[in-house]
Amino acid sequence: MRLSEGKKEKTLLRRLLTYVGRFFVWLFVTFVILLGGLYEMLFLVNKGPSAHIRDLFVSSVMESSAGGILAEMYLSDEEIAKIQARNRTVENDEITDASMITVTAQSETGTPEGPASETSDDTIPDNGFVYDDPDGDGIEIHEVHGETYSGMMMIVYDPSRVVVSAIPEFTHGYRGWTLQQHVENNGAVAGINGGKYEDESGLGSGAWPEGIVISRGVLRRGDLGTSYGVYGFNEDNVLICGKMTAGYAQSIGIRDAVTFGPALIVNGRSSQCSGVGGGLNPRTAIGQRADGAVLLLVIEGRKTSSLGASMADLIDVMLDFGAVNAANLDGGMSSSMFYNGEKIVDNCTIRDTRSIPTAFIVLPPDHDQ
Repeated sequence: MRLSEGKKEKTLLRRLLTYVGRFFVWLFVTFVILLGGLYEMLFLVNKGPSAHIRDLFVSSVMESSAGGILAEMYLSDEEIAKIQARNRTVENDEITDASMITVTAQSETGTPEGPASETSDDTIPDNGFVYDDPDGDGIEIHEVHGETYSGMMMIVYDPSRVVVSAIPEFTHGYRGWTLQQHVENNGAVAGINGGKYEDESGLGSGAWPEGIVISRGVLRRGDLGTSYGVYGFNEDNVLICGKMTAGYAQSIGIRDAVTFGPALIVNGRSSQCSGVGGGLNPRTAIGQRADGAVLLLVIEGRKTSSLGASMADLIDVMLDFGAVNAANLDGGMSSSMFYNGEKIVDNCTIRDTRSIPTAFIVLPPDHDQ
């Protein structure tokens, strides 16, 4: 007996619905298994036998805007606080001694006067300040690598070219600029992300900086009597690192500065890192050599190719490049470097390119502040 066309269609529809139903059941079961496996894995990381792995994981996720929940699900606030207390960076309480920096005179090409190298190497240079600037733009780019990280070091010979870019308005109703916009809106040639800003759960608008902001000699944010970690340049183009009030910063002629920290190196003395020293994350840092050349460092992180760097790693890299003073800037998803129209270091984000209120940018050699 043949089935009518209507019955055939109903039979095919039932079969199709059965297959679709089985697929979604399989998908749901797979999701539950994966979720359960992830929960168990995180449980072992947070509660398991390895104190080192636990401290490294907790220190890393607690530095991120939204990742802290991965530790807070398993550990109390008190337990997390104890882990952070034994894995931290202890700054020395000095302020930069500007007399230790002698800004080298600039030649017409923008390259410091002094010995030039006959050969170049895209790895860490020695502390003899051998210059490698084949295109004559006064900027060197070097790859940096460690056991858990990779990134880029930009060396800017003339420190007067490095200034703070700040968005026109600091309000919750405004939106920050991307790093590319900070560079292009100022006619700059390069830049890195800058200081601290409000970014709840990684979803902020990037328009509300925290701490101090001084741009081109103008105090854009900060109370005269409140103390901040201040990291930026004075009118003599010396990188100043230290804690001070906004009023004091103005009195000593700070021209461009932001807040973040910690200070990594002050007057040649390194900060001390205990335990895992803040965990592994994307990082951005700024430093200066004795000859005045500025060191802009950005480390990739939260990738299979580069997990990230600790504060101790930043200190080691800065010392390798001859830093006398250096400070950690905002990191995580904000960490990025822009050079000659291209973002040469970028980091994973949970949304589009980050909007940020401040950035350190590099003006052209013939700039006029």
